[in-house]
Amino acid sequence: MRSLSAERWLLYNEGDEHILARCGGPTLDVGSGPGRLTVALTRMGIPALGIDITPLAVELTRRAGGLALRRCVFEPLPGTGRWAEALLADGNIGIGGNPAALLQRLRELVRPGGTVIAELSPPGSQSRVHTVRLRQAGRTGDWFTWATVSIDDIAPLAGRSGFPTVERWNAAGRWFASLS
Repeated sequence: MRSLSAERWLLYNEGDEHILARCGGPTLDVGSGPGRLTVALTRMGIPALGIDITPLAVELTRRAGGLALRRCVFEPLPGTGRWAEALLADGNIGIGGNPAALLQRLRELVRPGGTVIAELSPPGSQSRVHTVRLRQAGRTGDWFTWATVSIDDIAPLAGRSGFPTVERWNAAGRWFASLS
């Protein structure tokens, strides 16, 4: 079990431009947090919707000028089957602790030929399930299940989940994959 600092999701992170540059159509930002990517896409003129289960995250996204809903990715969502891209930034492939189930759900959400852009753990790291909780400004949240996926393990996982094409890259010390 470990605690995660929430500050990393609040501001631009070096390498974000490598995610944003791959978005050209309506984009679903899954686990959008305070919406830094949702807001950036909106400012670029790309329709974007952030979803997060945390009320404060949704409020912060809206205050910053982004569109966001308080929803779980496994619940009914607007635009199902019509999203051009879905983002899993900041390791959000770990949502729910079951990356295969999450990718299968995203396969339903993106349109035919759609893409999932995922941030992953570096090569040589171990893919596994953790129990974590968030901590910010001296406040600590409840424990929940989270997974990490190594860039080494993404191709077979993506293939089993309906994404036969995987492109991997590294930018600004971060590891990404585009699944289509």
